[in-house]
Amino acid sequence: MKCPECGSLNDKVIESRPSSDGSSIRRRRECLDCGARFTSYEKVEEKTLMVQKKDKSYEPFDLSKLERGIRICTDKRHLEPDVIDRLVHNIEDAIVKKAGSKRIITSSAIGEEALKEIYRVDKVAYVRFASVYKSFSDLQQFIQEIEQIAKTVDGSYPPFESAEENR
Repeated sequence: MKCPECGSLNDKVIESRPSSDGSSIRRRRECLDCGARFTSYEKVEEKTLMVQKKDKSYEPFDLSKLERGIRICTDKRHLEPDVIDRLVHNIEDAIVKKAGSKRIITSSAIGEEALKEIYRVDKVAYVRFASVYKSFSDLQQFIQEIEQIAKTVDGSYPPFESAEENR
């Protein structure tokens, strides 16, 4: 490790301990040339989650895009900010789990996970999100979606057609 004071690569580790959340290791070091003490952190470099789009191209997963979509569909629905944050993180956790060790997920799988989670929180926000995700082109599609929601008495997520089945 390069000393921030003198630039020497000659140092020793004085102390190591895991961070409070266990995601990294904090190391206290001492430069053997100038005696300066400094801290370094070591963490696992995770492979980026990649999204396969409908046109078969790939792009890195962008949580801010997902969050923006969730915030738009829940706008003026009087949901607490922590409910929206939990919703976004639940969707993120589900897609990371679904992507598995390959770290690749389709954009349609992300949309389906989002629909499931939004449905549990707010049915109006669900219809808003579904209208964009499923590319509703007319009023009849809105009506069909709302009728499908009305049929679910227990509030569980119904087995809707996926967006790809609608195209």
